Order: sequence, then C-alpha cells, then structure tokens
Amino acid sequence: MLFSLLLDISYAIMGAGIGAGLAAIGAGIGVGRIGGSAMEAMARQPESADKLQGSMLVIAALVEVAALFALVICLLISFKS
Repeated sequence: MLFSLLLDISYAIMGAGIGAGLAAIGAGIGVGRIGGSAMEAMARQPESADKLQGSMLVIAALVEVAALFALVICLLISFKS
C-alpha cells in the first residue's frame, strides 16, 4: 500500500520534470525558428524590418507565454503529489 503510493508520487514528480524540460526545449526551438525566419525576411527586404521586428516580438512573447503556462502546470503537478 505505502509502496504503491510512493511509486505514484515519484511517477508524478518524474512526469512533471520531463514535462517542464520538454516545454523549455519547445520554447527554445520556437523562438529560434521565429528569430531565424525574421532575420531571413529582413535580409531579403530590409525596408520592412520595423514591421517584421514588431510581429516577431509579439509572436515570440506568445510562444514564451505558452511555455510558462506549461511550466506552471508541471509545478502544480509536482506540488500536488
């Protein structure tokens, strides 16, 4: 009984850690792709750099918000067990 409870708790903590890691990796990949695509677009059309930079920052902020939401969910799972 006690062993299965401890096993369930350890699985929850391990899953929360893996989920937090995947969220951080996903955010890094997302922001990297956004930045790379924006730099390529600015190199092709330098006159649209201001408009692209604003759009890039907004989209990067949305990616980071999604990653923070995932991290908060992982923390809630970790503290619940």
